[in-house]
Amino acid sequence: MTTTLIPVLCGIVAAAITLAATPLAGRLARALGAVDQPSGRRIHTRATPRLGGLAIALGASVPMLWFLPLDHDARGLLIGALLISALGAVDDACALPPLYKLAGQVACSAVPVAGGLTIDHITVPLVGVGNLGWLQYPVTVVWFVAIVNIINFIDGMDGLAAGVTGIGAVTLAVIAASLNRPEAAVAGAAIAGACAAFLVFNFHPASIFMGDAGSMFLGFMTAGISVSGVMKTSATVAVVIPLLVLAIPILDTSFVVLKRIKHGLPVYAADRSHFHHRFFTIGWGQRRTVLTLYAWCALMGAVALAIHFVPYRDAVTGDPRPAGVAVAVGGALVAVACAGYLVYVLEILKWRSTPVVSIVREGKAARAERRRSTGDPGASDVPGRRATDRAER
Repeated sequence: MTTTLIPVLCGIVAAAITLAATPLAGRLARALGAVDQPSGRRIHTRATPRLGGLAIALGASVPMLWFLPLDHDARGLLIGALLISALGAVDDACALPPLYKLAGQVACSAVPVAGGLTIDHITVPLVGVGNLGWLQYPVTVVWFVAIVNIINFIDGMDGLAAGVTGIGAVTLAVIAASLNRPEAAVAGAAIAGACAAFLVFNFHPASIFMGDAGSMFLGFMTAGISVSGVMKTSATVAVVIPLLVLAIPILDTSFVVLKRIKHGLPVYAADRSHFHHRFFTIGWGQRRTVLTLYAWCALMGAVALAIHFVPYRDAVTGDPRPAGVAVAVGGALVAVACAGYLVYVLEILKWRSTPVVSIVREGKAARAERRRSTGDPGASDVPGRRATDRAER
């Protein structure tokens, strides 16, 4: 069997198992009471079972056990992923305190590191290779924990986390296969197949959520695939590619975390400041929001593929190649354009949207009414200010 066919077959098997297991996971969630109830911060309007991530973990793990040689790297990654999925399932059922969950994430991340899956060097374009030495161990653990939480944070809208992770997994699988990293290619294909199948049940309107059991599993596997399939190679763009593939989730999480720190809120505090929440606030529907974010992630994945496959240095002389440099510059411009469009939609266009305009008008009317009632032309109404503040947020 060719090395190209194995990842494809692995993805098909993962999809088939996930399709069969997801309804069973929904029944288990209802039996255990792991059901997500609608609330002020939630977007969904009906009680929806969690634990769909158990079906994703099962669907992706079985073909990996079947097709992968279980060396130390692969064994550690798979064991750590299953452990963190179990941790997520406990959180879905019992709502663990954030610090307990973080400690569990660190412990699970140490499993593949102990098995030898580490970022022992970093290759930066136009700079060279830097060996990390003993820092490879904490750096790798931090990478795993960061990606786990990044995927966990974006799991706030029907189909978003599964679709974004699936797109990233396909990109990483293609690049890993081209770098002769068949283990990472097979794992990426399994994740992509499981995500695609889960979207049958999870795309809007979702009948089941993946919960932390799924989002943390997907984040863990994505982190591991990026390390074993790209970062551990001597490819010149080893650091850039994973950052491009995960650019949208990384930007979203960075924005939210910085905003919470700015306002003195805990990093794990729940709010509605994520990109998908903000799109929803300005009147976009769930499908439009999710498909837009899919398109951005696919675009960034295409940029990563172009940068990887188009050589920007001459193989003999080492001199820069015009075509390769043009691709690199074009990729950077695409990233800047996406960021600019994001700012335009969320910070400028929002003032033209009906929900925001209504809030602002309510604030102005409240302030005008207060001035009339007090006879003070400079008086300001607190509810009015709050309404305007809501619009600004």
